[in-house]
This record gives sequence, structure tokens and C-alpha cells, in this order.
Amino acid sequence: QVQVVESGGGLVQAGGSLRLSCAVSGSIRRINAMGWYRQAPGNQRELVARITRGGSTTYTDSVKGRFTISRDNAKNTVDLQMNSLKPEDIAVYYCNANIGDWATRDYWGQGTQVTVSS
Repeated sequence: QVQVVESGGGLVQAGGSLRLSCAVSGSIRRINAMGWYRQAPGNQRELVARITRGGSTTYTDSVKGRFTISRDNAKNTVDLQMNSLKPEDIAVYYCNANIGDWATRDYWGQGTQVTVSS
């Protein structure tokens, strides 16, 4: 079994910062890419940021320059530093981990709420 657990969400004023953390544990052979997704009410889940095992990163355009994704391969963790938060960043944020060798599977956390007051 694999567990993906997020932490760090909450309420912050516009312009403020939050740091999300995600820890993956359990029967893990290899963690490939890890990422953060978000889903706002009435919207589809969207990719926010993604990082490969080697450290290459991808960001959705709306968060470039404000959010930074990082990971620790030894600890099986991935973080998302969110600065200059805006009301449009309000959503439930989900951690994703792609795990496996020749056969891979995506695992998801339960989500953590981020709310930004204007």
C-alpha cells in the first residue's frame, strides 16, 4: 500500500505565502514524477507544478514566478512554496506521485484547502 499525505494548506491574505508539503510512504519501488494539482469549485482539476525525479520542473503559466516546487528523493517528499497568493489561487490542492518501474501508477493525496482572502 502507498500513502500520500499533504499538509500546509490554510487561509492567507492576498499577497501572502503558504508552503504545502507532501509525504509518500509505504510499498514504494521508485517514485518518478511528482506534482501538485488543484481543483477550484466548478472547475476541472488542473496541473499546478510538476517535478521529475531528476529535478526538471514544469509550471502552469498562472503560477510561474510565484510558486516553486521542490522534492527530496531520499525522504520521498515534495513541497510547493506559494508566494504572492491571489484569490484566483483558491482551490483544493492535491499531491500526485507516479510510482513504479516498468509499470507505473498515479497515487493521490486527499487534498488540502488553500483559501486566499482579498
